[in-house]
Amino acid sequence: MSQFPKKRIFITGGGTAGHVTPNLALLPRLKAAGFEIHYIGQATGIERQLIEPTGVPFHPISAGKLRRYVDLRNVPDIFRVLGGLLQSLRLVHKLQPDVVFSKGGFVSCPVVWAAWLKRVPVIIHESDLTPGLANKLSAPFASRICYSFPESADHISSAKGVYSGIPIRDELLAGEREAGLEICCFSGSKPVLLVMGGSQGAASINQVVRAALDDLGADFDICHLCGRGGLAAGLDDRPDYRQFEYVHQELPHLLATADLVLSRAGATTLFELLALKKPNLLVPLSLQASRGDQILNAQSFARRGFSRVLAEDDLGARTLVGAIKEAYANRQGMREAMREAGAVNGIETVLELIEACAPGQRA
Repeated sequence: MSQFPKKRIFITGGGTAGHVTPNLALLPRLKAAGFEIHYIGQATGIERQLIEPTGVPFHPISAGKLRRYVDLRNVPDIFRVLGGLLQSLRLVHKLQPDVVFSKGGFVSCPVVWAAWLKRVPVIIHESDLTPGLANKLSAPFASRICYSFPESADHISSAKGVYSGIPIRDELLAGEREAGLEICCFSGSKPVLLVMGGSQGAASINQVVRAALDDLGADFDICHLCGRGGLAAGLDDRPDYRQFEYVHQELPHLLATADLVLSRAGATTLFELLALKKPNLLVPLSLQASRGDQILNAQSFARRGFSRVLAEDDLGARTLVGAIKEAYANRQGMREAMREAGAVNGIETVLELIEACAPGQRA
């Protein structure tokens, strides 16, 4: 019998949790299918923090940010990217993967390019409605491009594009409301508002939510995920408010507890809320803080009736309270629209594509 596994896969993606959590969703299914998995990411990235506890071998490479504008920081970053390409080429040569799956983020580009140079098939996944720069630079070298929003078909080659949805972690769907109430020390007598700022937090949302606590607390218990370093002093005695920097194992239970979610509009979070049928109010990052991807994501979900949207420029204590009350009053309509949705959990589609690109026994 061969000493090698049937199939070997490189997974890459990082920079934010949104580029990593869909990969986490795939890991148990890939292991069950007989894949030996190796993860390629940045040494200091959040991907390392999230992947290493799973036991999957993690290979750090150099990465640099690729900017669309003239900036002196582009010069050293070009050399970091080239260094990452050389490191990726060595890894591909040494481990000989059968397929590469890329979730995006700038660390993924050198891995995709190295795989193409070594004639290893590549599948990339785009979460946002329009492709980010990293995936635009990777797309010419990919065999297949998975996408999550139906509107994305206008921005992706029809010869390569596959409408898949986003892989959702199984454990996220197994939360228990009572456990979430216990974590927050809430009685369950009031609806629960879950505030999520993403893995990097959301300072503007944190500030406005806290300014509106007295008004919100009259109608809701508030569970606030405020990001690293985002905790505020002097609020621990409030019976209607609990704050956490970051949660991991607790998240499924907190989501199960939520009657309404206030969130940024990162695509992974949106599709997790869709899979859970959670009514939500979205405050997408503004054009001043992003390329506008969250605005487009949020508009898509609002058009389909899954979400309500409050623009960052309109964010204030009074407008937030009004928008939250309006969204809560229309929660049932959002749930019904979500139940009628099409592609949501992309695990099966992505796994089928991976299997098709790596079908045979290794030598």
